[in-house]
Amino acid sequence: MTLASPLGPAGTPPRPASRFLDPATPPHIATLILLAGISALNMSIFLPSLQGMADHFGADYAVMQFAVSGYLAATALLQLVIGPLSDQFGRRPVVLGALAIFVLATIGCLLAPNTGTFLAFRFLQSAVVAGMVLSRAVVRDIVPAAESASMIGYVTMGMSLVPMVGPMIGGALDQLAGWRASFTFLALAGAGVLLLAWRDQGETATGMGRGLVAQIRAYPRLLTSQRFWGYSLCAAMGSGAFFALLGGASFVAQGVFGLSPLATGIALGAPAVGYMAGNGISGRYAVRAGIDRLALIGAAVSSFGMGLSLVLSLAGVDSAWVFFGLCTFLGLGNGLLMPNAIAGSLSVVPELAGSASGLGGTIMIGGGAVLSALAGTWLTEETGILPLQVIMLVTSLLAGVAILWVMARARAVAARG
Repeated sequence: MTLASPLGPAGTPPRPASRFLDPATPPHIATLILLAGISALNMSIFLPSLQGMADHFGADYAVMQFAVSGYLAATALLQLVIGPLSDQFGRRPVVLGALAIFVLATIGCLLAPNTGTFLAFRFLQSAVVAGMVLSRAVVRDIVPAAESASMIGYVTMGMSLVPMVGPMIGGALDQLAGWRASFTFLALAGAGVLLLAWRDQGETATGMGRGLVAQIRAYPRLLTSQRFWGYSLCAAMGSGAFFALLGGASFVAQGVFGLSPLATGIALGAPAVGYMAGNGISGRYAVRAGIDRLALIGAAVSSFGMGLSLVLSLAGVDSAWVFFGLCTFLGLGNGLLMPNAIAGSLSVVPELAGSASGLGGTIMIGGGAVLSALAGTWLTEETGILPLQVIMLVTSLLAGVAILWVMARARAVAARG
């Protein structure tokens, strides 16, 4: 698939078609997938090693789990500035600079002598979120707005392969050479994606974007929009269930079910299988079915899977494969929900799409950081998996409430019009 818009922004000439490894043209879709995928890989590859890392550094699991929740909080803050910086200086230099920081920070994690040093470099690794944020920005640059949800769905469908295989790779590397092997792999992968972006990512920014101060001034207009809040909270709650799983998965898999790092990695691939399928459905049917309807279906699918998981657990069915297998429904629901909720938040005030992207991303990832931290704190050997199941069910239900609110507001506006 080639990414190219037949028409440039108003008043500009048509954009050239993408040619692979030609930095004078827009990036190839494979490059966009890998830019987003390296961020997803950084979030998931070391999860099977989290318990072992806590043992290595002599830290409590809740402290080491801050490598997940604290990292998410750092990426939430960065999303406020990455978009404006790329509007001002261009997508290409921001991506290249962020990837360079990521590679150096990953080497720092690899060599860290203690927990504090490791976590400091881990937070610096959050620079890689530029790849995820700006891959979506590039899609907005070169694809007409009506097709943005569909194209985002295709990009994230490809990206979803990374978290599916990432934990498996991490688990296998852990069993072969310990937890540091995953960070060695990350450093090499980051360097490879940096080289690819340097050779393939042409500049797509129009020069018409807003700077950071201008975007901040636009926030009140977005924050007073009920539709924006509805879409953003839908995305935050939907993704929050998944981030809670990330925060507690290693403890549940190894501390509760006694799985090996490799088996943990395989189990963590289950939600990504569903996510890839959901993204594929969204990419194909978003324009035809409508973004609100698909987001609601996604919330319902996630709620069904997490509700069934909780019911079976309360009935005494305690199996790792039942628990993680039902998490496939969570992934499928998120694959339907996320691209449509994101596209909806960007469409509320079209001329403020950049501001909406940064602010909406901060709300989404910030909520995920809180839920991830709660999962890591509340899970103990005595509670088993119940706190995690409750968090994932409640947040999935709340995502459905949020999109129903959006739909109700749309009907009310239509009735008045």
